[in-house]
Amino acid sequence: MTSISEEHVDVLVVGAGISGIGVARYLLTDQPGTTFVVLEGRAALGGTWDLFRYPGIRSDSDLYTFGYRFKPWTDAKSIAGADRILAYLYDTVQEYGIDRYIRYHHNVIAAAWSTADARWTVQVERSDTGEQLTLTANWVFGATGYYDYDAGYTPHFEGQERFRGPIVHPQHWPEDLDYTGKKVVVIGSGATAVTLAPTMADTGAEHVTVLQRTPTYVLPVPSVDKIASMLSRLLGAERGFAATRAKNIRMQRVIWSVCQRFPALARRLIRSANRRALPEGFDVDTHFNPPYNPWDQRLCSVPDGDFFRAIRDGRASVVTDRIRTFTENGILLDSGQEVEADLIVTATGLNLKLLGGIAISVDGEPLQARDHIVYRGMMLSGVPNLAFAIGYTNSSWTLKVDLLCEHFCAVLAYMQRYRYNLCVPEAPNMQTRPMLDFAAGYVQRALDKLPRQGDKFPWNMSMNYLDDARHMRRHPVTNEHLRFARVPVREEMSA
Repeated sequence: MTSISEEHVDVLVVGAGISGIGVARYLLTDQPGTTFVVLEGRAALGGTWDLFRYPGIRSDSDLYTFGYRFKPWTDAKSIAGADRILAYLYDTVQEYGIDRYIRYHHNVIAAAWSTADARWTVQVERSDTGEQLTLTANWVFGATGYYDYDAGYTPHFEGQERFRGPIVHPQHWPEDLDYTGKKVVVIGSGATAVTLAPTMADTGAEHVTVLQRTPTYVLPVPSVDKIASMLSRLLGAERGFAATRAKNIRMQRVIWSVCQRFPALARRLIRSANRRALPEGFDVDTHFNPPYNPWDQRLCSVPDGDFFRAIRDGRASVVTDRIRTFTENGILLDSGQEVEADLIVTATGLNLKLLGGIAISVDGEPLQARDHIVYRGMMLSGVPNLAFAIGYTNSSWTLKVDLLCEHFCAVLAYMQRYRYNLCVPEAPNMQTRPMLDFAAGYVQRALDKLPRQGDKFPWNMSMNYLDDARHMRRHPVTNEHLRFARVPVREEMSA
């Protein structure tokens, strides 16, 4: 089996994005002495924020909660672009010395768990040299997010081969794409579309048309948090950041709760904000009237109302209709209208891929994620020593990542204290439902491939930060659902 010449670590982290960097920092500070590596398939850290290069890419969550709990966000912008987020991540990596643990161009292909050896054997391929490597680890932590980094989602469009111009998906934005003076059609209605439209209009496009089949809730938000600036002046950078973070966590929860409990009121408030931001007489009922309730899908935040400003200035427009076919010069709609285009951007969504598509097996049996139940949002029933991070869908991703990393380190500390080498969640009989109760298309398309969640703690996929913080920080890691064991390790494995 595993050769003693192969490298062994306590924790093998897959991915050097926001989650992977967070795991590394918590391991260094909460579990000093733990050996670990962070394997990153690409040539740079940052994950989503390095991969996506389309114009204007930014977070739609405030950086006081999207940033780490342990690393104050000090930039003036609360809603920030990818360049500022990447600078923040690089600064974090350098401050904590995480860079020496990251290995780039290391694609994790497969991970096989052996109960007899109480360890993972991980197959790695170097994308720069083609070299095949094998590592072993006590734990694997999947910090891969849940997007497919190889391909975004583009549905088939009738006649798309007829269109004379380029067709681009935002996930694969060409560095040399010139849209100066061109008519652009952005197909989509989500965060990417409402980011691209004002940015491309501001940077040279003749006109940008957002073509949507179904409207989305869009809200203008200030890009600078004036209360945060005041708190920072009064309390200093660290305490001001902590106070702002606490404020924003509660604000996010209040907004989400109001949308859930009083959807009709929330709809009226959002539509009222839209009317104030749009030109007089704009057809809000057609273009900003989603057929679902607020927060059934994520709300789209637009900093300083830039999307609405582009519409008011006549540099952008919205068309709500179905596509009949692409033509040589644009897109023909079901209504008979033809929208002219020199360039078409398919901001039609993403694909989900759990654990980066790694081929995982447990004692020779391939893992079928849909047959397992999520434990505490970070492990799978019946799968030993495997953790992962999936953030919130109704607030900032990193809020959940911080909690999961803390809890993961607490589990490691408990195992070290009692010399356990196996930890596996064991699910009771219970009702289950999809892991993500979210109506977004990218989630719905992947439900049959994802694990499921149970109907009660710790098997439910909680989306409440305050509840999660209470459970994970105040309660012990041990309970009747989590089995720890001390597996005798064969001599050749312990040599």
